[in-house]
Amino acid sequence: MRATLNISNDLIAEVQEITGEKSKTKAITIAMKEFVRQKKVKEMIALRGKIHIEDVTDELERLEIKETGRK
Repeated sequence: MRATLNISNDLIAEVQEITGEKSKTKAITIAMKEFVRQKKVKEMIALRGKIHIEDVTDELERLEIKETGRK
């Protein structure tokens, strides 16, 4: 998608330097992806202690072995 953006040259240059990209498009894309990733991580961290996940790995393995007849 093409878009016209007004972003300061200094900021673009800094993003290019940090990402190591010569292309403005690639540098901005990397920065945006990293921003989204960090937001998702913060959302996951905010859920700490609010949800309970039970590890049923052993039970599933036993059921699979029983189903396939393996020992």
